[in-house]
Formats: sequence, structure tokens, C-alpha cells
Amino acid sequence: MKYSLKPIYTLTLILVVVFYQIGYSQTKEPVDYVDPFIGTDFFGHTFPGASLPNALVHLSPDINTEGWTYCAGYIYSESSLMGFSHTHWSGVGMVNGGEILLMPTTSTKLHIAPGSLENPDAGYRSRFDHEDEKASPGYYSVKLKDYDVTAELTATQRAGFHRYTFPKSMNSRIILDVGHQIGDMTKGEFSELKIIDNNRIEGAKAAGLGKVYFVAEFSKPFLYYGTFDASYKTPESDGSIFPYKNAEVGDKIGAFVQYHTEENEQVLVKVGISYTSIEGARKNLHQEIPDWDFDNVKENAKKIWNKELSKITVNDATEDQKQIFTTALYRSLLSQYISQDVDGKYFGSDGKVHEANGFDFYGSFSCWDTYRTQHPLMTLISPEHVNDYIKSIAAKVENYGWLPAQHFLNVYGESMVGDHLIPVIVDAYMKGYRDFDINLLYKAMRKKALELPKDPIPHEAGRSGLTSYLEKGYAPIDKVTEAVPNTLELAYDDWCIAQLAKELGKTKDYELFTKRAYNYKNVWDSKTQFMRPKKYDGQFLPELGDNEQEIVKVGDHSYYKYFDPLLVGRRPNRHYTESNAWQYVWSVQHDPQGLIDLFGSKKQFIDKLDTFFEMSPVISPPKYVGVVGTIGQYVQGNQPSHHVAYLYNYAGQPWKTQFRARQVAEEMYRIGPGGLPGNDDMGSLSSWYILSSMGIYPMAPGSTTYTIGSPLFGEITLKLEKNKTFTIRAVNNSKENKYIQSATLNGKTFNRTWITHEEITKGGTLQFKMGPRPNTKWGVSNVPPSLTEK
Repeated sequence: MKYSLKPIYTLTLILVVVFYQIGYSQTKEPVDYVDPFIGTDFFGHTFPGASLPNALVHLSPDINTEGWTYCAGYIYSESSLMGFSHTHWSGVGMVNGGEILLMPTTSTKLHIAPGSLENPDAGYRSRFDHEDEKASPGYYSVKLKDYDVTAELTATQRAGFHRYTFPKSMNSRIILDVGHQIGDMTKGEFSELKIIDNNRIEGAKAAGLGKVYFVAEFSKPFLYYGTFDASYKTPESDGSIFPYKNAEVGDKIGAFVQYHTEENEQVLVKVGISYTSIEGARKNLHQEIPDWDFDNVKENAKKIWNKELSKITVNDATEDQKQIFTTALYRSLLSQYISQDVDGKYFGSDGKVHEANGFDFYGSFSCWDTYRTQHPLMTLISPEHVNDYIKSIAAKVENYGWLPAQHFLNVYGESMVGDHLIPVIVDAYMKGYRDFDINLLYKAMRKKALELPKDPIPHEAGRSGLTSYLEKGYAPIDKVTEAVPNTLELAYDDWCIAQLAKELGKTKDYELFTKRAYNYKNVWDSKTQFMRPKKYDGQFLPELGDNEQEIVKVGDHSYYKYFDPLLVGRRPNRHYTESNAWQYVWSVQHDPQGLIDLFGSKKQFIDKLDTFFEMSPVISPPKYVGVVGTIGQYVQGNQPSHHVAYLYNYAGQPWKTQFRARQVAEEMYRIGPGGLPGNDDMGSLSSWYILSSMGIYPMAPGSTTYTIGSPLFGEITLKLEKNKTFTIRAVNNSKENKYIQSATLNGKTFNRTWITHEEITKGGTLQFKMGPRPNTKWGVSNVPPSLTEK
């Protein structure tokens, strides 16, 4: 009898492949699961470049600088780029950044302007293919097709490192464009630069949010050099070029350096930046990149990211899920930016230079976005930074004499509605972070909640509509833009102050601010069951009906004349902030039970909530461009909707929360450039995904409770302080098995739809048994806490 070896060979080959794949999977590091290109298309406004967590420098390619599409400078759908600049905002809708751009070229003609997407040959920009582009945490590279140059980027916290591999060329140049800026936010100040010697250029960029100082050092001495001023552009030239001139002052200035290079010759450039001085930029550069070892800096960035990304581990998930999750974690950890130099000096909101002693100073808080998810996530995964966030806020109060709200680069300017540094402070304090001056902060938040600022603090630094809010208990639409959110969000902020007042033993304040926390009721319209714009005389705006929408002007103020619950209007006339009445009716995060009572019954509340998710996603014009990621009227791409799926827990139908939370996570977050459902807004969408993947959500930051959703993976483990861990395990979990059947916490029966911060940080295991059909009894009898008790 003959035996064939073919089946044995085939089986052996299969086993080899299987074991190889298993071995490969086991050797993958956290950074290997990060795709920095996720969110670079479809208005995610993320950037793919090199940066570290909690960094000052974010070094990334810029494709274009004009228009809302290019808030991050980069969008995946284009195929030419302008160069590599050192400041970018992660996922915002703000057109800003792009300071200090470098671009290597080899063209015969010296261009000092970038040219356009339509005509790249008109300037120094270059075409590229995505196949020649790579990105990982702390590293980016691309082949510039027009110049046959490979550009590589890496970074430390305060310095960027460029490595350009040139071809053999007599015209190898590096353009340093100081006039480059994402958007147009100049203040009329002049930028400046000096070519110090054959290896160094220093200067300052007058940017929209303050001055950016830089020091750039080159590994190869300049053969030729000069400055330029693109302000004097003519049909014949990009502007004025000045060979061998060693200084320039102006708005659109820059410098060029030129070399003769051999094939594959590398020229390195390291750039330190600072918001305080050229000396600060020089110190930052020399301390963080003392030599020319690019690979060492790149490897160190990888180690830092591996450590940070190891704070949460995921098991029993597909490779795609791991990539989506780890990239979301990367974006969440990327999104808080330090502003101080290596010696602790920072630019204060009073326009003076101060020093942060013993803590990192954070100059930017995009808190209308981040207070909901990103900051609460940091209280779980980055405890070493939370006190510094609050110390930074305290320093701002000391420097400026007033509590700011949303702001960037420590330049005081209110943006967005509400007063949402308050929940950031209170949430941290209530969760046990207390290494800061809480009395200073409490006095500041109380003062801002009770009175308008006096000179020298400008009037606009106060709460919008505060006078009417104190008098009427709501913000009138004929006096205040976005009046309904103004009322709802200040009521929530006041609830936060009440929680802190109670914790500090301030009984009268607790009673005062608790009463004000119910102000949301003052814009409730029982007829339409919406939070409806109300005028100063107490009358609701008339319904649109068959009327044509008009704009009413009252002095400098204007608003849409008629109430339309589907209207998503534009500033300065809109009733709601980036949303409509359908989306804002749920913005009573601190008191879901009180909101249920306004509807009259749980059934009416649930019917409206069901309709919200099931109705057409159509909105009324003028449409807001950021409305993306919709399920019915739910908009995952905008923060006011982020908590809404979890409201079913409060109404006694937690299985609908489980269904909707899973639906959003699975349908809206995907691999590839288009994988984010809207602006990531400094990590807020990404943080929503991380928290919801864990099966928890912070309904009302300022409370120590998280409400329960549906864990996305079989197992997630959170690394805590003192070598403790907290594991969330979902037995029998799958795409179909999304419903919780039963649960245990540390082996004991767990039958409630909420868990406390203390229970998580003690360590242990929360285990769910999952199934394909709702268990309509689990968690129903023990709903999460609310201002109004059940």
C-alpha cells in the first residue's frame, strides 16, 4: 500500500502558517495597532504627524491652510502637500496652527510660496502617493515625488526632528516659511527671523493665539542661504528674495538654505519651539535633542507611546477592533497640550511670563468638548496628570484674576457656551484628586456664577446672559445667542458648584446652587415637549408653521424669529449650539429623573427618545456643516448627543441603552482615514469610544458614578495605581450577544446600571453574561443617581 505525503505536507504548511500568525500576533506592540490616518478624512480633522502625549510640539504635514476642511492642515483625499509645520490641533473645528513650516525641495527655480492644490508646480509644494506614506505614534514619513526626497519626522515634547534624504542635486534646498499659518488669525504683529550662522536660524512667528518662538539647527552647514518676503508677490514672482541677507521682519517672511547633495545624502533639522522666548526655544531644543541621533529620538517616542497605550489592554477582540480601540486611546492621550518650557516658564493669560513650579502647565482647555468624556477618561487612565490639569487652571485664575472657560494657548477668550472648566475641576476633586488650591478655585467659580467681571477684566469674560439668568432663571433669546443651551449648560455647571459646595461644607451655597440647577425647567415647553427659546417677556418664540424663517435684530443681537425643532442654525442667529431642539432636549445630564418628570411619565419620555433615534436625520436649513454621524436625530459627531443613548437606564429600559451604545460604537467607528464620525475635538469622540467600549459612561462629570452600557469586547483590563487592575469581562460576547443577562462585581451579584469611581479604582472584576435578547429585568430596579430622586 502506498501512502501519499501530500496531505501531511499540506497539514504541516497550514500549521506553520497558523503558528507563525499566532507568534506574530503575540509580538505586536500597542503602537502597532495605532493608525494615525484614522480620522484624516470625512471631517475628523485629525493629523497623522509625529507627536508625544502631553506635548507642545505636534509636527505634521500640511496639505492646505484655508477653509474649515483643513483645520488640521491635512486631509487624506488630497495628493500634494506644502511642507511640515510644528503646531496642530487634534480634531478641532478651529482653523488654526501650522506654525514654523519646513519643506525640502530640489527644483531648479527657488519658490517661496507653496502654490495651490490645483497647480502644485506654481510653488514649493510636492505631490505624493499614500503608498509612499507611513505613520505610527511619534513618527511620520513620506516620499516627495516632485523632488525625489524622503521626508521623515519624529518629535520630543517641545522639539521636532526632521530627516530629509536627498537625491544627487545641485539645488537641494530647505524652505523655512515663517509666514505659513493654518487659517488667517494674524493680529497685525510682525514675525521675525535671523540666520545666526551656517547652521542655525532663530525667530518668532506672530500667530493668531500668541507668539511662537523657534530655534532651528541644521546638521549640514549652508552652502547658500537667504531670506524672502512673500508680501510683494507679482505676476512674475512669488515675492522678494534676498540672497545672503541674514535677517527679516514682516508678515509673510521666511528663509531658504541650499546644498549640493550626493545620492541618498541625509540632512537633518531639529526645531525647538516656545511660547515665551527664543531663549526658551533654544533650551527646549538643546535639552530634549542634544545630538543628531534621529533613530534614537524615534525609538524613544515609540517607547513612551507603548507605555501610555499599555494602560488599557483588550482581549477577545478582532484585529480591526484592536486597531480602532488603540487608535482611539492614542487620540485621547494626545489631546492635552503642555505649554511650559523645560525650565517651567510659560506665557500667562495676563501677557506675562510665569513659572510652573513642580507641575506641568497646560495652556489649552477645549472644555466644551472634553469635559464630557476626555477629562473623565483621564481620571481613570492618567492619574499622574490630573492634578496638573487643575493646577494649571488655578494658575490661570491667579494670573488673570478670573476663571476662564474654553480657551487655547492660554490666550483668554471665551468660546462655546457654558462654563465648563467647572465640571473638569469638580469631577477631579470629587474623584479624590486634591493636590491643588480648591478654595481659590471655588471662590473663582462662585464669583463668576454670581457677578459680571469688572475692569480690567473685560465684560465678555463673564458668563453669557448672566444678568438675565440671575433675574429670570433663564437666558432670553432676544438678548442672548444660543439661549437654550446657555440656560441648560449653566444649570448643569451650577449643579457642579453645588456638589463641591456640599463637599466643602458650604451649606448655604449648596442650597443656592442646587436651586439654580433646576433652571433647565424654565425653558421647558410642555406643549411641544422641547426646551424652547423664550423671550425676555416670558413668551416662547412662535412656531414656524407655514411662515418663512426670518431673522430678528435687536441692537447688535439677532436671532431666528420662529421656533423650528429641526433648525440647526448658524451663528450669530441660532437658538442652539451646533444642534437643534431635538438634540438639546436631552441636555439635562445632572437630572435625568427631573427631565422624565417633565415629560409626565417614563412612557412619554421613552416614546420621545425612541422617536429621536428612529426619525429621519434631516435637519432644517441653514444647516451646520459639522452634523455628521447620525442615527435619526442623534449626532455622534457633536458632543450634546454623546450621553443620550445612556438615558434609557434612567427610564427603566437599560437594554435600549445597550442596543444604542453598541450601535453607535460599531457603526460609527471604523478602520481607515474615514473611521471617525466627525471632529474628534481634542479626543472627545475617541474618549467616548474608549469608555463605551468598556461598557461605562460618565453621564454627569462632577458625579463619581458611571452608568452602564454594553461592553464591546470579551475583556478589557485597566491598569491602576499601586499595581492594581480593574477588568471588565463580557462572557459570551459577540456582535449579536449585546444584551446583559446578568452581572457580578468581584464575584457578588451586580444588578444596577451604574458603578462608582471608587469601585473601579479599588480594582477587581466586573463580569457580565451576555445574550442575544434583552433581559428586561436586569438593572431595572436600581437606576443611576439623579438630582431629582426617583
